[in-house]
Amino acid sequence: MIIHMFFLSYLLYSWILADLAYGYYLKNCKIRGNLNDSFDIKVLCGKRNLEVIPTDIPQNVSILDLAINNVSKIGMMDFQGLSKLRIVNISWNQISEVNNGALGHLKALQELNLAHNRLTTLSEHLFQGLANLSLLRLDDNLITTIGSSSFQHLFNLKTVNLTNNKLCSIKEIQNIVQLPHLQELYAGSNRFTSFQSQELSNMSLGLRLLYLSQNPLEIFRITADVLPYLEMLDLAYCGKLESWDVDRSFLRNVKFLNLSGIQMSFEKMSMVLQTVNSSLVYLRLYKIKKEKVKGLIDVACHIPTLRLLRVRLNNLSVLSEDFLQSCKQLTDVDMNENNVFHLTEFSLRSMVHLSVLKLGHNHLSSVPNATRNLPSLTLLDLSFNFIKKLECLDFANLTGLTHLFLSRNQISNIGKCVFQDLKELRVLKLGSNKILNLNDAFMNVLPQLETLVLVFCKLSCLRTGDFKSLQSLKTLHLYDNQIDNMENGTFEGLGNLTELILSSNKISQDYINHNVFRGLTHLRTLDLSSNFITYTTDGYLNSPPFSDLTSLENLYIHSQRHKGMCHLPGIIHTPKLWFLDISKNEFTALMPKLFHPIPRLNRLYLSKTHLQSLDFIIGAQLNRVTYLQVSKNEITVVNETELRSLPSLTYLDMQFSTFTCGCSIAWLIQWMGSDNQTQVVAANMFTCKYPGEFKVTKLLDLDLQFCSVPLGLYYCISTTTLVLLTMLASFTYHFLKWQVVYGYYLFLAFLYENKRKQRKPLTNGCEYDAFISYNVHDEPWVLRELLPELEGHQGWRLCLHHRDFQPGKPILDNIVDGIYGSRKTICVMSRRYLESEWCSREIQVASFRLFDEQKDVLILVFLEEIPDRQLSPYHRMRKLVKKRTYLSWPRAGEHTGVFWQQLRLALETKDVPARDNPILTGVRQERD
Repeated sequence: MIIHMFFLSYLLYSWILADLAYGYYLKNCKIRGNLNDSFDIKVLCGKRNLEVIPTDIPQNVSILDLAINNVSKIGMMDFQGLSKLRIVNISWNQISEVNNGALGHLKALQELNLAHNRLTTLSEHLFQGLANLSLLRLDDNLITTIGSSSFQHLFNLKTVNLTNNKLCSIKEIQNIVQLPHLQELYAGSNRFTSFQSQELSNMSLGLRLLYLSQNPLEIFRITADVLPYLEMLDLAYCGKLESWDVDRSFLRNVKFLNLSGIQMSFEKMSMVLQTVNSSLVYLRLYKIKKEKVKGLIDVACHIPTLRLLRVRLNNLSVLSEDFLQSCKQLTDVDMNENNVFHLTEFSLRSMVHLSVLKLGHNHLSSVPNATRNLPSLTLLDLSFNFIKKLECLDFANLTGLTHLFLSRNQISNIGKCVFQDLKELRVLKLGSNKILNLNDAFMNVLPQLETLVLVFCKLSCLRTGDFKSLQSLKTLHLYDNQIDNMENGTFEGLGNLTELILSSNKISQDYINHNVFRGLTHLRTLDLSSNFITYTTDGYLNSPPFSDLTSLENLYIHSQRHKGMCHLPGIIHTPKLWFLDISKNEFTALMPKLFHPIPRLNRLYLSKTHLQSLDFIIGAQLNRVTYLQVSKNEITVVNETELRSLPSLTYLDMQFSTFTCGCSIAWLIQWMGSDNQTQVVAANMFTCKYPGEFKVTKLLDLDLQFCSVPLGLYYCISTTTLVLLTMLASFTYHFLKWQVVYGYYLFLAFLYENKRKQRKPLTNGCEYDAFISYNVHDEPWVLRELLPELEGHQGWRLCLHHRDFQPGKPILDNIVDGIYGSRKTICVMSRRYLESEWCSREIQVASFRLFDEQKDVLILVFLEEIPDRQLSPYHRMRKLVKKRTYLSWPRAGEHTGVFWQQLRLALETKDVPARDNPILTGVRQERD
């Protein structure tokens, strides 16, 4: 009892006096940013099934996202104290009521999003107090009524979106359009049947954008100069619009006009185009009847200022020579989604200034001859067609082309002459084709290419020199292919490459070495996720694959398929590494030296990697890590030393961890709510898994008062206890040292044996000859030396935790069953072994059995010399019972035959009392 009190007092003393790193959490939200920086802090509460606005939102938050929840009402006090909010998003909820004055607390608010709710009425004082509001979204509600003074206080409002409501008259928004700084009004998909200047009191408005699309307009009449600054007018899908009465001088500044889907006659549409004859630059004509579209294009192309023409979804099929004959001044033509399968050879020849041509989403079976010999062309989009083959002359004389899009075709082969004229090409997209190999397609061509996309193709092998000529290349995307072979020097010559994406292929560790990445000294982003890289041993450290990538900043190696990656490839030669994602692998344990030195590492993702602890953080020098994700692991305890090793941590995700709940977790609970530095995500959802009586209990619901005492009483107890125990320990150590230790373990063995007998006993005696207890760092010796000899040559049945433990069963139960189900226990001793929590538990259980049964069941094998002072009492138990009981692995160069013979003799001993067993007499004696 005294020992227990001393231990508890010592823990509390350390807890109180330590310089803790503090944390915090929100019950239903996440935080992005630093709580001490009010201008930058974001609170994200989206997709949480919330029915009310959370009450624990920090008062200095500047951005709040509550989208996609079930909030139905905004109450008077919901935003109280949040006076620093600049942006609020409450879209996609069920809000049908907002109390008057509920938004008045938001004095600094600039953007408010109430879209996709159920508001029907905007009351008179709804927006009172929002004098700084500049953007207001009310689209996709059920608004039928707007109070006459609802908007009168919004002096700085610039953009209002009322799309898809149930407003019937322009008069209802009269007070909105007259706001002094309003520039953009979105009022589409309502029930307006007319738009007339007299409905706006004939006042001059400052509107620059007017969006009236999908209203049942019948009349559009402007008889006064109410829109002198209007630049963008959208009347798409407004029905027949039978009456158009507008003096051309009243729309003199309109540059953008959308007449898509409108059902006016050709004559009236021509009249509309004539109204903007002096200023129109951009015209959109989607879904116009085929018989009208050519005539409208001809009318539009006679507008001298027109430069951009969009004619999608018109089912044009064939583009003849006279189709765009009058469009000589156009620079940008978009004919996507028209079912075009043929262009006559000279159909584009008149457009001598054409710079952008989009022919995507059509039915072209080859690159049309019409696109050749257009030296002014800079962008050509032929994606989403049925092109099967590229010919040498397909891009002839396109000397000014900088962007070429050929994605989503059926191209299977690229000849080396195809791109020979594209001297200025910067971006080439060939994704989603059937390209099997590159066949020198990029040899001595494309000297200016900066971005190459070859995703979702059929590439299986990358050869040396495939990209060697692309010396200007900066971005190379090769994800979602079937690459399983990369020759050394594959990326040679790409000295300017900054981004290489190789995810979702079939690449194994055999092809990931420094020779493959040789010369990529400027590479900043490398993605190798979702491949077949395993690294089952640590041999990769002798030849680290990233040793040439001295500029690497972002590395993705997560989600390796098959069995997952077991060891992390060396990254110590990447001093600029900032982002590392190695989630969804099979690490179990990591070594600190893998992360040293990486002084700039800021974000570390380790979720779902089967980690059992965070002890690798200690000594890893991760001083700049601000974001750590270790969710969905097997971590049972997180101690203070580990988190203090991350002094810059601001975001910690430990969701779905398997916590062991007791006094050892008390400091973590206090830490999670103590300060403003580290956000612990979803801390209120943490649950206990061990011990059984606390299973499924919320961590924050634990009553841990028994773990603490009043400070004054604590000092008294701890001081008195310390003095008494010092005297008692000195006396005991001098006179009764080994007797006390022996009695202690005999008592524990008695308790442990009683617990074990309550389980179902083995029916056929021992299942194994020996249980092997070892540290994961000594696994190579066990697998390469011990296992082949004992199982392969000597024929013993061994129990190894990585192979024979039952999945799903608690680890401690597996250990007990393994030790008591084996005749012997072999402990593979090393310094790493002594530092391991689980190894310590294994030797405890074996020692308990030794004391209980008084049989020679424990064999110690030392892999290295260990000073006696480093051996804890648990590791001295065998020495105490019998002073001739351990074996040492021979030093380098010594013969191992005697060692294996002695180990065989030790395993052959029968279950007789240890003191009567002479078989180990010749085994190495007392170390003193």
